[in-house]
Amino acid sequence: MTELKNSPIEDFDWDAYEKGETQGEKSREELTKTYDESLNTVKDKEVIEGTIIALNKREAVVNIGYKSDGIIPVNEFRYNPDLKVGDVVEVFIENQEDRKGQLILSHKKARATRSWDRVNAALENDEIIKGYIKCRTKGGMIVDVFGIEAFLPGSQIDVKPIRDYDMFVDKTMEFKVVKINQEFKNVVVSHKALIEAELEQQKRDIIAKLEKGQVLEGAVKNITSYGVFIDLGGVDGLIHITDLSWGRVNHPEEVVSLDQKLNVVILDFDDEKKRIALGLKQLQPHPWDALDADLKVGDKVKGKVVVMADYGAFVEIAAGVEGLIHVSEMSWSQHLRSAQDFMKVGDEIEAVVLTLDREERKMSLGIKQLKNDPWENIEGKYPVGSKHTAKVRNFTNFGVFVEIEEGVDGLIHISDLSWTKKIKHPSEFTQIGSDIEVQVLEIDKENRRLSLGHKQLEENPWDVFETVFTLGSIHEGTIVELIDKGAVITLPYGVEGFATPKHLVKEDGSQAQVEEKLNFKVIEFNKESKRIILSHSRIFEDEAKAEKAEAKKAKRAAKKAEEAPAATAIEKTTLGDLEELAALKEKLAGK
Repeated sequence: MTELKNSPIEDFDWDAYEKGETQGEKSREELTKTYDESLNTVKDKEVIEGTIIALNKREAVVNIGYKSDGIIPVNEFRYNPDLKVGDVVEVFIENQEDRKGQLILSHKKARATRSWDRVNAALENDEIIKGYIKCRTKGGMIVDVFGIEAFLPGSQIDVKPIRDYDMFVDKTMEFKVVKINQEFKNVVVSHKALIEAELEQQKRDIIAKLEKGQVLEGAVKNITSYGVFIDLGGVDGLIHITDLSWGRVNHPEEVVSLDQKLNVVILDFDDEKKRIALGLKQLQPHPWDALDADLKVGDKVKGKVVVMADYGAFVEIAAGVEGLIHVSEMSWSQHLRSAQDFMKVGDEIEAVVLTLDREERKMSLGIKQLKNDPWENIEGKYPVGSKHTAKVRNFTNFGVFVEIEEGVDGLIHISDLSWTKKIKHPSEFTQIGSDIEVQVLEIDKENRRLSLGHKQLEENPWDVFETVFTLGSIHEGTIVELIDKGAVITLPYGVEGFATPKHLVKEDGSQAQVEEKLNFKVIEFNKESKRIILSHSRIFEDEAKAEKAEAKKAKRAAKKAEEAPAATAIEKTTLGDLEELAALKEKLAGK
């Protein structure tokens, strides 16, 4: 057994010990002073460093060398998920003692107190710092940096476009301070800036090895309406929409999807190799090379309408092989309409090959060729003199263009619309879209045009009018229009006549007006030119002349009656004289 040896304390106060006092009064004060001097002297509202001595899910116990330890909620250390016992942290002394004698510390306030200086120092020294992503905001994220809410733009999160921002919330990442607004205390940070330098070196290494025609593997990084951006492993290239497929592509999403890996060929790049043009379709044989070698002009093909334009439609007869149907090849009609009147995108149609150029990889098609040309047997179907119903298509000043059937057009001259009416413009007689009865007058097969008439469907009434409106005959008429040269007058049977201003003077000297109904005398009738010249004034003028002539005649008759007795007397005297002369002659003869 080991013997314990203790050396006695020479100056131990046994009397005090017996009285229950371990130390004298003087020794207690000295002991207290010595103890207090061994502890840190701290002040409220001060920032100092402390060491984490215990850690759980809710709290961290921090020793600052004071007589008691402080407790800080763990959520104040969210920005640092690697926090562990033994780490030295900054703390802000809120209170040296609460009611329970507990030291009150705050790490959050300690960070905030020195945060602005730290942020400015980080920008000045190009320092890499840690931050905690708190939440999303418009255009990016909010990051806790030294207790300051800094802005992380969406474009600065990564070198690749970010599609899911929420995946970064509650994460701690490294950042660089890229901008500080001292006036508004705004801080902008970037994570992208940390990796750009490394990627730039990778990019230089990749670009240095690029060659035209080289095939590389890449991943779809971004899809736009005009093309697809491919990540070639640190450097981006663009596949234009026209280089995605030999067939027609409305949007790149029809061909590729995000993050899809595919092989591409380098088509071109600029001198600095900053813009790289890539191709996808070039890795596939051209569809025209696989086109049926026996296909020729005149053959029938089936295809799908892929694009519509006013001038025609593009039809895909095989993947990447298209032909154009011009609108003029859609119908035998010469009235060119929009191609949308005949077909639409997505229609499955049959067509005839009109031209085929394998070298230029061009083809033209037609669908009207599937129907017979109506002009091949025009004389048999529409002989001269035949009558038909046509549809009015268009007007000109000289006539009406009509269509008897699709592809068969004709012209009715304005003079062939009516026997009786004076038509200034065809719109006075009919309307576009209306049906009109016609008779074929002449066939022009070379120009694919018929001369048609409408009035020829009726007998020429001027043969009858010649016997009715004889010269000098009087008829009742209504003035329907006044013009500079005279007036247009409607007569019985729907015929029109014309009178000059001097023939519109009434008996009282006034001028006849529109819609006035008067008697008119025919003073000229021309069957060939279908012209009737009338006069109202001639009626009373001729009556006056007749009365005047009658009066003259009567006057002459009266005068003759007065002169008749004298003539008789003279006649008698003359006879008497003759008798006397005869007697005298006899006497002389007797002698």
